[in-house]
Amino acid sequence: MAEKFPMLINGEKVLTDSYIEVKNPAFYNDVVGYVPKGSKQNVDAAMDAAQDALKSKWSNWENSTERGKVMYKAIELIRKDLNGLATLYTSEQGKPFNEAKSEIESFLTTMYYFAGYGGKIRGVINRAKLSDTEYLLTEDRPEPIGVISAITPWNFAISLLGWKIAPALICGNSLVIKPSSTTPLTTIELIQRLYDAGLPKGVANVVTGSSSEIGDYIVEHPKVRKVSFTGSTEVGRRVYQKAALGVKYVTLELGGSDPTIVCDDADLDEAAKNIVEKGRFRNCGQSCTSVKRLYVEEGAYDKFIKLLLDYTSKIKVGNGLNPEVTMGPLHNKDQRELIERLVDDAVSYNSNVLIGGKRPDGKDFENGHFYEPTVLTDINESALIWKEECFGPALPVAKVKNLDEAIERANDTEYGLGAGIWTNDMKNVEQFKNKIEAGIKWINSPPLSVPETSFGGIKTSGIGRELGERALFENLETTSSRTRFKI
Repeated sequence: MAEKFPMLINGEKVLTDSYIEVKNPAFYNDVVGYVPKGSKQNVDAAMDAAQDALKSKWSNWENSTERGKVMYKAIELIRKDLNGLATLYTSEQGKPFNEAKSEIESFLTTMYYFAGYGGKIRGVINRAKLSDTEYLLTEDRPEPIGVISAITPWNFAISLLGWKIAPALICGNSLVIKPSSTTPLTTIELIQRLYDAGLPKGVANVVTGSSSEIGDYIVEHPKVRKVSFTGSTEVGRRVYQKAALGVKYVTLELGGSDPTIVCDDADLDEAAKNIVEKGRFRNCGQSCTSVKRLYVEEGAYDKFIKLLLDYTSKIKVGNGLNPEVTMGPLHNKDQRELIERLVDDAVSYNSNVLIGGKRPDGKDFENGHFYEPTVLTDINESALIWKEECFGPALPVAKVKNLDEAIERANDTEYGLGAGIWTNDMKNVEQFKNKIEAGIKWINSPPLSVPETSFGGIKTSGIGRELGERALFENLETTSSRTRFKI
Protein backbone atom coordinates (compact mmCIF):
# COMPACT_ATOMS: atom_id res chain seq x y z
CA MET A 1 0.00 0.00 0.00
CA ALA A 2 1.20 3.52 -0.83
CA GLU A 3 2.51 5.70 1.99
CA LYS A 4 0.29 8.08 3.94
CA PHE A 5 1.87 11.53 4.06
CA PRO A 6 0.90 13.88 6.92
CA MET A 7 -0.05 17.51 7.05
CA LEU A 8 2.45 19.63 8.98
CA ILE A 9 0.82 21.89 11.58
CA ASN A 10 2.82 23.63 14.30
CA GLY A 11 5.78 21.43 13.43
CA GLU A 12 3.79 18.26 14.09
CA LYS A 13 2.67 15.53 11.69
CA VAL A 14 -1.12 15.49 11.47
CA LEU A 15 -3.15 12.59 10.03
CA THR A 16 -6.91 12.30 9.54
CA ASP A 17 -9.50 9.62 8.91
CA SER A 18 -10.17 10.85 5.37
CA TYR A 19 -7.55 10.85 2.58
CA ILE A 20 -6.97 12.00 -0.98
CA GLU A 21 -5.24 9.72 -3.49
CA VAL A 22 -2.23 11.17 -5.33
CA LYS A 23 -1.91 9.35 -8.64
CA ASN A 24 0.84 8.96 -11.22
CA PRO A 25 0.00 10.81 -14.48
CA ALA A 26 1.93 8.18 -16.46
CA PHE A 27 -0.09 5.31 -14.89
CA TYR A 28 -3.28 6.93 -13.66
CA ASN A 29 -4.42 3.78 -11.84
CA ASP A 30 -1.28 3.80 -9.67
CA VAL A 31 -1.48 5.60 -6.31
CA VAL A 32 1.80 7.27 -5.39
CA GLY A 33 0.67 8.29 -1.91
CA TYR A 34 -2.16 9.53 0.25
CA VAL A 35 -2.59 12.91 1.95
CA PRO A 36 -5.14 13.97 4.55
CA LYS A 37 -8.34 15.58 3.36
CA GLY A 38 -7.92 18.70 5.46
CA SER A 39 -10.82 20.59 7.02
CA LYS A 40 -11.49 24.16 8.08
CA GLN A 41 -10.58 23.07 11.61
CA ASN A 42 -7.14 22.02 10.33
CA VAL A 43 -6.78 25.42 8.65
CA ASP A 44 -7.71 27.14 11.93
CA ALA A 45 -5.06 25.13 13.78
CA ALA A 46 -2.44 26.02 11.17
CA MET A 47 -3.38 29.70 11.30
CA ASP A 48 -3.20 29.73 15.10
CA ALA A 49 0.24 28.12 14.96
CA ALA A 50 1.45 30.60 12.35
CA GLN A 51 0.14 33.53 14.38
CA ASP A 52 1.83 32.26 17.56
CA ALA A 53 5.10 31.80 15.68
CA LEU A 54 5.19 35.52 14.93
CA LYS A 55 5.54 36.20 18.66
CA SER A 56 8.87 34.40 18.83
CA LYS A 57 12.33 35.90 18.30
CA TRP A 58 12.28 34.30 14.85
CA SER A 59 10.22 37.18 13.48
CA ASN A 60 12.21 40.04 15.04
CA TRP A 61 13.44 42.17 12.18
CA GLU A 62 17.05 42.05 13.40
CA ASN A 63 17.11 38.22 13.46
CA SER A 64 17.34 37.67 9.72
CA THR A 65 20.85 36.22 10.10
CA GLU A 66 19.50 33.37 12.23
CA ARG A 67 16.73 32.77 9.72
CA GLY A 68 19.29 32.54 6.96
CA LYS A 69 21.28 29.92 8.91
CA VAL A 70 18.22 27.65 9.16
CA MET A 71 17.61 28.02 5.43
CA TYR A 72 21.23 27.14 4.62
CA LYS A 73 21.04 24.02 6.78
CA ALA A 74 17.80 22.93 5.13
CA ILE A 75 19.50 23.25 1.74
CA GLU A 76 22.19 20.80 2.88
CA LEU A 77 19.60 18.29 4.10
CA ILE A 78 17.57 18.46 0.90
CA ARG A 79 20.61 18.08 -1.32
CA LYS A 80 21.52 14.81 0.42
CA ASP A 81 18.32 13.21 -0.89
CA LEU A 82 18.03 15.03 -4.21
CA ASN A 83 17.57 11.92 -6.37
CA GLY A 84 14.99 10.39 -4.05
CA LEU A 85 12.97 13.61 -3.93
CA ALA A 86 13.18 13.97 -7.73
CA THR A 87 11.86 10.42 -8.16
CA LEU A 88 8.94 11.18 -5.85
CA TYR A 89 8.22 14.43 -7.69
CA THR A 90 8.26 12.76 -11.11
CA SER A 91 5.87 10.10 -9.83
CA GLU A 92 3.29 12.60 -8.63
CA GLN A 93 3.72 15.29 -11.31
CA GLY A 94 4.70 13.38 -14.45
CA LYS A 95 7.63 15.42 -15.78
CA PRO A 96 10.88 13.63 -16.72
CA PHE A 97 13.28 12.84 -13.88
CA ASN A 98 15.92 15.30 -15.10
CA GLU A 99 13.34 18.09 -15.20
CA ALA A 100 12.13 17.16 -11.71
CA LYS A 101 15.69 17.14 -10.39
CA SER A 102 16.41 20.47 -12.07
CA GLU A 103 13.31 21.97 -10.49
CA ILE A 104 14.34 20.90 -6.98
CA GLU A 105 17.77 22.38 -7.66
CA SER A 106 15.98 25.59 -8.68
CA PHE A 107 14.18 25.51 -5.33
CA LEU A 108 17.55 25.24 -3.58
CA THR A 109 19.03 28.07 -5.65
CA THR A 110 16.14 30.32 -4.68
CA MET A 111 16.51 29.38 -1.01
CA TYR A 112 20.25 30.06 -1.19
CA TYR A 113 19.73 33.45 -2.83
CA PHE A 114 17.29 34.70 -0.20
CA ALA A 115 19.16 33.15 2.73
CA GLY A 116 21.99 35.46 1.65
CA TYR A 117 19.90 38.44 2.73
CA GLY A 118 20.37 37.36 6.34
CA GLY A 119 21.75 40.34 8.26
CA LYS A 120 21.14 42.68 5.32
CA ILE A 121 17.52 43.70 5.90
CA ARG A 122 17.82 47.24 7.22
CA GLY A 123 15.66 50.30 7.70
CA VAL A 124 16.30 54.00 7.11
CA ILE A 125 17.11 56.63 9.75
CA ASN A 126 16.82 60.35 9.06
CA ARG A 127 16.68 63.60 11.00
CA ALA A 128 14.12 66.34 10.33
CA LYS A 129 14.52 69.90 11.60
CA LEU A 130 11.52 71.42 13.41
CA SER A 131 13.17 74.62 14.64
CA ASP A 132 16.59 75.92 15.59
CA THR A 133 16.53 73.75 18.71
CA GLU A 134 14.06 70.93 17.97
CA TYR A 135 14.48 67.92 15.73
CA LEU A 136 12.75 64.67 14.86
CA LEU A 137 14.78 61.48 14.59
CA THR A 138 12.79 59.36 12.14
CA GLU A 139 13.11 55.64 11.46
CA ASP A 140 11.50 53.55 8.73
CA ARG A 141 11.70 49.94 9.91
CA PRO A 142 11.00 46.89 7.70
CA GLU A 143 8.70 44.50 9.55
CA PRO A 144 7.27 41.09 8.62
CA ILE A 145 3.81 41.30 7.12
CA GLY A 146 2.57 38.43 9.29
CA VAL A 147 0.78 35.23 8.32
CA ILE A 148 1.00 34.49 4.59
CA SER A 149 -1.19 32.03 2.69
CA ALA A 150 0.91 30.41 -0.03
CA ILE A 151 -1.16 28.59 -2.65
CA THR A 152 0.97 26.65 -5.12
CA PRO A 153 0.05 25.00 -8.45
CA TRP A 154 0.69 21.50 -9.77
CA ASN A 155 2.76 22.37 -12.83
CA PHE A 156 5.87 23.75 -11.08
CA ALA A 157 4.92 22.85 -7.53
CA ILE A 158 8.46 22.92 -6.15
CA SER A 159 10.19 25.83 -7.85
CA LEU A 160 7.17 28.04 -7.11
CA LEU A 161 7.11 26.82 -3.52
CA GLY A 162 10.62 28.26 -3.25
CA TRP A 163 9.56 31.55 -4.83
CA LYS A 164 6.91 31.96 -2.15
CA ILE A 165 8.51 30.67 1.02
CA ALA A 166 12.16 31.77 0.64
CA PRO A 167 11.58 35.56 0.71
CA ALA A 168 8.75 35.16 3.21
CA LEU A 169 10.97 33.24 5.64
CA ILE A 170 14.01 35.50 5.45
CA CYS A 171 11.73 38.47 6.12
CA GLY A 172 10.38 36.83 9.28
CA ASN A 173 6.87 35.91 8.18
CA SER A 174 5.02 32.68 8.93
CA LEU A 175 3.17 30.61 6.35
CA VAL A 176 0.21 28.37 5.79
CA ILE A 177 0.94 26.48 2.57
CA LYS A 178 -1.81 24.93 0.46
CA PRO A 179 -0.25 22.74 -2.27
CA SER A 180 -2.26 21.38 -5.16
CA SER A 181 -4.07 18.22 -4.07
CA THR A 182 -2.47 16.39 -7.00
CA THR A 183 1.17 17.31 -6.20
CA PRO A 184 1.49 17.71 -2.40
CA LEU A 185 3.97 14.95 -1.54
CA THR A 186 7.31 16.56 -2.37
CA THR A 187 6.18 19.81 -0.78
CA ILE A 188 5.53 18.00 2.51
CA GLU A 189 8.97 16.39 2.35
CA LEU A 190 10.72 19.72 1.73
CA ILE A 191 8.96 21.55 4.55
CA GLN A 192 9.81 18.66 6.89
CA ARG A 193 13.49 19.21 5.99
CA LEU A 194 13.12 22.83 7.10
CA TYR A 195 11.88 21.66 10.48
CA ASP A 196 14.73 19.14 10.65
CA ALA A 197 17.07 22.10 10.09
CA GLY A 198 15.70 23.96 13.10
CA LEU A 199 12.71 25.91 11.84
CA PRO A 200 10.65 26.96 14.91
CA LYS A 201 7.24 25.37 15.34
CA GLY A 202 4.44 26.99 13.41
CA VAL A 203 6.57 29.04 11.02
CA ALA A 204 5.68 26.92 7.97
CA ASN A 205 2.49 24.83 8.00
CA VAL A 206 1.20 22.57 5.22
CA VAL A 207 -2.53 21.90 4.96
CA THR A 208 -3.68 19.48 2.26
CA GLY A 209 -7.16 19.07 0.84
CA SER A 210 -9.48 20.06 -1.95
CA SER A 211 -9.67 23.68 -3.04
CA SER A 212 -13.46 23.50 -2.99
CA GLU A 213 -13.44 22.77 0.74
CA ILE A 214 -10.53 24.78 2.15
CA GLY A 215 -9.20 26.95 -0.70
CA ASP A 216 -11.41 29.98 -0.13
CA TYR A 217 -11.09 29.64 3.64
CA ILE A 218 -7.29 29.91 3.45
CA VAL A 219 -7.67 33.14 1.47
CA GLU A 220 -10.40 34.67 3.62
CA HIS A 221 -9.10 33.66 7.03
CA PRO A 222 -8.91 36.68 9.36
CA LYS A 223 -5.38 35.83 10.56
CA VAL A 224 -3.99 36.03 7.00
CA ARG A 225 -2.28 39.31 6.08
CA LYS A 226 -1.07 38.32 2.60
CA VAL A 227 -2.11 35.84 -0.08
CA SER A 228 0.47 34.56 -2.57
CA PHE A 229 -1.25 32.62 -5.34
CA THR A 230 -0.13 31.04 -8.60
CA GLY A 231 -2.78 29.68 -10.93
CA SER A 232 -5.22 30.58 -13.65
CA THR A 233 -6.47 34.10 -14.27
CA GLU A 234 -10.04 32.94 -13.65
CA VAL A 235 -9.26 31.67 -10.16
CA GLY A 236 -6.89 34.59 -9.55
CA ARG A 237 -9.74 37.05 -10.01
CA ARG A 238 -11.73 35.29 -7.31
CA VAL A 239 -8.74 35.20 -4.97
CA TYR A 240 -8.19 38.93 -5.54
CA GLN A 241 -11.81 39.75 -4.74
CA LYS A 242 -11.84 37.71 -1.55
CA ALA A 243 -8.50 39.07 -0.36
CA ALA A 244 -9.69 42.62 -0.98
CA LEU A 245 -12.52 42.18 1.53
CA GLY A 246 -9.89 41.65 4.23
CA VAL A 247 -7.62 44.42 2.86
CA LYS A 248 -4.85 41.84 2.47
CA TYR A 249 -1.65 42.11 0.48
CA VAL A 250 -1.61 39.93 -2.65
CA THR A 251 0.89 38.54 -5.09
CA LEU A 252 -0.85 36.93 -8.05
CA GLU A 253 1.05 35.04 -10.75
CA LEU A 254 -1.64 34.14 -13.26
CA GLY A 255 -2.13 32.85 -16.78
CA GLY A 256 -0.27 33.78 -19.91
CA SER A 257 -0.32 33.25 -23.65
CA ASP A 258 3.30 34.13 -24.21
CA PRO A 259 4.36 35.04 -27.76
CA THR A 260 7.79 34.59 -29.28
CA ILE A 261 8.99 36.35 -32.43
CA VAL A 262 11.68 34.96 -34.75
CA CYS A 263 13.24 37.57 -37.05
CA ASP A 264 14.89 36.97 -40.41
CA ASP A 265 18.35 37.72 -39.05
CA ALA A 266 18.17 35.38 -36.03
CA ASP A 267 20.32 32.32 -35.46
CA LEU A 268 17.52 30.05 -36.64
CA ASP A 269 18.99 26.76 -35.47
CA GLU A 270 19.63 28.12 -31.97
CA ALA A 271 16.14 29.60 -31.86
CA ALA A 272 14.41 26.39 -33.00
CA LYS A 273 16.37 24.20 -30.58
CA ASN A 274 15.60 26.40 -27.58
CA ILE A 275 11.96 26.96 -28.48
CA VAL A 276 11.36 23.21 -28.75
CA GLU A 277 13.47 21.89 -25.88
CA LYS A 278 13.07 24.68 -23.31
CA GLY A 279 10.37 26.95 -24.63
CA ARG A 280 7.31 24.97 -25.68
CA PHE A 281 7.55 21.29 -24.77
CA ARG A 282 9.34 21.49 -21.41
CA ASN A 283 7.04 20.07 -18.72
CA CYS A 284 4.79 18.89 -21.57
CA GLY A 285 3.98 22.54 -22.36
CA GLN A 286 2.40 23.06 -18.95
CA SER A 287 4.09 26.32 -18.03
CA CYS A 288 2.78 29.86 -17.62
CA THR A 289 5.80 31.21 -19.47
CA SER A 290 6.29 28.65 -22.23
CA VAL A 291 6.19 29.68 -25.89
CA LYS A 292 2.47 29.54 -26.67
CA ARG A 293 2.29 31.62 -29.85
CA LEU A 294 5.08 31.79 -32.42
CA TYR A 295 5.44 34.50 -35.07
CA VAL A 296 8.13 34.03 -37.74
CA GLU A 297 9.15 36.64 -40.33
CA GLU A 298 8.46 35.44 -43.85
CA GLY A 299 12.11 35.53 -44.97
CA ALA A 300 13.02 32.88 -42.40
CA TYR A 301 9.73 30.99 -42.28
CA ASP A 302 10.32 27.96 -44.54
CA LYS A 303 13.80 27.20 -43.17
CA PHE A 304 12.67 27.72 -39.60
CA ILE A 305 9.69 25.37 -39.93
CA LYS A 306 12.01 22.58 -41.10
CA LEU A 307 14.29 23.13 -38.11
CA LEU A 308 11.32 23.26 -35.76
CA LEU A 309 9.97 19.95 -37.04
CA ASP A 310 13.40 18.33 -36.90
CA TYR A 311 13.86 19.14 -33.21
CA THR A 312 10.25 18.27 -32.36
CA SER A 313 10.55 14.86 -34.01
CA LYS A 314 13.41 14.01 -31.64
CA ILE A 315 11.27 14.34 -28.51
CA LYS A 316 10.70 10.99 -26.83
CA VAL A 317 7.36 10.74 -25.02
CA GLY A 318 6.82 8.37 -22.11
CA ASN A 319 7.09 7.69 -18.40
CA GLY A 320 9.25 10.38 -16.83
CA LEU A 321 11.24 7.80 -14.86
CA ASN A 322 12.54 6.30 -18.12
CA PRO A 323 15.95 7.99 -18.62
CA GLU A 324 15.42 8.14 -22.39
CA VAL A 325 12.17 10.12 -22.10
CA THR A 326 12.31 13.87 -22.73
CA MET A 327 8.59 14.66 -22.40
CA GLY A 328 6.24 13.05 -19.91
CA PRO A 329 2.44 12.94 -19.85
CA LEU A 330 0.06 15.79 -19.27
CA HIS A 331 -0.71 16.06 -15.60
CA ASN A 332 -4.36 15.02 -15.69
CA LYS A 333 -7.30 14.07 -17.85
CA ASP A 334 -8.68 17.61 -18.07
CA GLN A 335 -5.40 18.98 -19.40
CA ARG A 336 -5.30 16.45 -22.23
CA GLU A 337 -8.91 17.12 -23.12
CA LEU A 338 -8.15 20.86 -23.19
CA ILE A 339 -5.34 20.40 -25.70
CA GLU A 340 -7.44 18.08 -27.83
CA ARG A 341 -10.21 20.68 -27.88
CA LEU A 342 -7.83 23.46 -28.96
CA VAL A 343 -6.17 21.36 -31.67
CA ASP A 344 -9.51 20.05 -33.00
CA ASP A 345 -10.85 23.59 -33.11
CA ALA A 346 -7.83 24.78 -35.09
CA VAL A 347 -8.23 21.87 -37.53
CA SER A 348 -11.89 22.79 -38.00
CA TYR A 349 -10.59 26.09 -39.43
CA ASN A 350 -8.42 24.11 -41.91
CA SER A 351 -5.18 24.51 -39.95
CA ASN A 352 -2.32 22.20 -40.88
CA VAL A 353 -1.00 19.77 -38.25
CA LEU A 354 2.61 19.29 -39.31
CA ILE A 355 3.49 16.86 -36.56
CA GLY A 356 1.63 15.24 -33.67
CA GLY A 357 -1.99 16.20 -33.09
CA LYS A 358 -3.05 12.98 -31.39
CA ARG A 359 -2.50 10.56 -28.53
CA PRO A 360 0.52 8.26 -29.08
CA ASP A 361 -0.18 4.65 -30.00
CA GLY A 362 0.99 1.62 -28.04
CA LYS A 363 0.49 -0.20 -24.74
CA ASP A 364 2.99 2.04 -22.96
CA PHE A 365 0.61 4.97 -23.37
CA GLU A 366 -2.75 3.35 -22.64
CA ASN A 367 -2.88 4.20 -18.92
CA GLY A 368 -1.37 7.68 -18.91
CA HIS A 369 -2.37 11.18 -20.00
CA PHE A 370 -0.05 11.26 -23.01
CA TYR A 371 -0.27 13.50 -26.09
CA GLU A 372 2.20 13.91 -28.93
CA PRO A 373 4.19 17.15 -29.31
CA THR A 374 2.26 19.11 -31.93
CA VAL A 375 3.07 21.92 -34.38
CA LEU A 376 0.31 23.70 -36.32
CA THR A 377 0.41 26.28 -39.13
CA ASP A 378 -2.04 28.27 -41.27
CA ILE A 379 -4.25 28.94 -38.28
CA ASN A 380 -7.33 31.11 -38.65
CA GLU A 381 -7.41 34.26 -36.48
CA SER A 382 -10.65 33.01 -34.93
CA ALA A 383 -9.16 29.74 -33.69
CA LEU A 384 -9.26 29.32 -29.92
CA ILE A 385 -5.58 28.39 -29.76
CA TRP A 386 -4.76 32.05 -30.48
CA LYS A 387 -7.18 33.38 -27.87
CA GLU A 388 -7.04 30.96 -24.93
CA GLU A 389 -4.05 29.89 -22.87
CA CYS A 390 -2.69 26.72 -24.48
CA PHE A 391 -1.44 24.77 -21.46
CA GLY A 392 0.04 21.75 -23.19
CA PRO A 393 2.29 20.45 -26.00
CA ALA A 394 0.79 22.27 -28.99
CA LEU A 395 2.61 25.10 -30.78
CA PRO A 396 0.77 27.37 -33.26
CA VAL A 397 3.04 29.11 -35.79
CA ALA A 398 2.18 32.13 -37.94
CA LYS A 399 4.06 33.76 -40.80
CA VAL A 400 4.36 37.58 -40.51
CA LYS A 401 5.67 40.22 -42.89
CA ASN A 402 7.77 42.14 -40.41
CA LEU A 403 8.41 42.93 -36.75
CA ASP A 404 5.65 45.57 -36.64
CA GLU A 405 3.03 42.98 -37.58
CA ALA A 406 4.49 40.43 -35.16
CA ILE A 407 4.36 42.84 -32.21
CA GLU A 408 0.83 43.97 -33.06
CA ARG A 409 -0.41 40.39 -33.15
CA ALA A 410 1.59 39.41 -30.08
CA ASN A 411 -0.04 42.19 -28.07
CA ASP A 412 -3.55 41.20 -29.18
CA THR A 413 -4.38 39.32 -25.97
CA GLU A 414 -5.66 39.98 -22.47
CA TYR A 415 -2.50 38.41 -21.07
CA GLY A 416 0.85 40.04 -20.47
CA LEU A 417 3.12 37.62 -18.64
CA GLY A 418 6.16 36.96 -20.84
CA ALA A 419 7.34 37.43 -24.43
CA GLY A 420 10.46 36.55 -26.39
CA ILE A 421 12.36 37.55 -29.50
CA TRP A 422 15.18 35.99 -31.48
CA THR A 423 17.22 38.52 -33.47
CA ASN A 424 20.78 39.84 -33.89
CA ASP A 425 19.67 43.38 -34.73
CA MET A 426 19.77 45.76 -31.76
CA LYS A 427 17.15 47.97 -33.44
CA ASN A 428 14.78 45.02 -33.32
CA VAL A 429 15.67 44.43 -29.68
CA GLU A 430 14.91 48.02 -28.70
CA GLN A 431 11.64 48.07 -30.66
CA PHE A 432 10.62 44.83 -28.96
CA LYS A 433 11.50 46.10 -25.47
CA ASN A 434 9.63 49.36 -26.03
CA LYS A 435 6.45 48.03 -27.64
CA ILE A 436 5.79 44.50 -26.41
CA GLU A 437 3.20 44.30 -23.64
CA ALA A 438 4.68 41.83 -21.14
CA GLY A 439 6.08 41.87 -17.65
CA ILE A 440 9.00 39.61 -18.61
CA LYS A 441 10.97 39.92 -21.85
CA TRP A 442 13.43 37.34 -23.15
CA ILE A 443 15.92 38.26 -25.89
CA ASN A 444 17.69 35.34 -27.62
CA SER A 445 16.81 33.18 -24.62
CA PRO A 446 14.27 30.51 -23.75
CA PRO A 447 11.74 31.52 -21.08
CA LEU A 448 13.81 30.67 -18.02
CA SER A 449 13.86 32.50 -14.66
CA VAL A 450 16.59 33.11 -12.10
CA PRO A 451 16.24 34.30 -8.49
CA GLU A 452 18.36 37.39 -9.10
CA THR A 453 15.67 39.20 -11.08
CA SER A 454 11.96 39.80 -10.56
CA PHE A 455 9.17 37.76 -12.14
CA GLY A 456 5.59 38.86 -12.79
CA GLY A 457 3.07 39.90 -15.40
CA ILE A 458 0.94 42.84 -16.47
CA LYS A 459 -2.65 43.06 -17.73
CA THR A 460 -4.58 39.98 -16.54
CA SER A 461 -1.40 37.96 -15.96
CA GLY A 462 -0.96 39.10 -12.40
CA ILE A 463 -0.14 41.62 -9.71
CA GLY A 464 3.08 41.98 -7.77
CA ARG A 465 6.48 40.41 -8.29
CA GLU A 466 8.30 37.31 -7.13
CA LEU A 467 12.07 36.74 -7.04
CA GLY A 468 14.83 39.34 -6.98
CA GLU A 469 15.25 42.10 -4.42
CA ARG A 470 11.73 43.20 -5.27
CA ALA A 471 10.42 40.06 -3.55
CA LEU A 472 11.75 41.32 -0.21
CA PHE A 473 9.55 44.41 -0.45
CA GLU A 474 6.60 42.17 -1.33
CA ASN A 475 7.12 40.34 1.98
CA LEU A 476 7.77 43.33 4.25
CA GLU A 477 5.76 46.31 5.40
CA THR A 478 7.24 49.53 6.73
CA THR A 479 6.52 51.04 10.13
CA SER A 480 7.84 54.47 10.99
CA SER A 481 8.74 56.11 14.32
CA ARG A 482 9.44 59.74 15.17
CA THR A 483 11.45 60.73 18.22
CA ARG A 484 11.35 64.44 19.14
CA PHE A 485 14.44 65.85 20.80
CA LYS A 486 16.17 69.15 21.54
CA ILE A 487 19.76 70.25 21.14
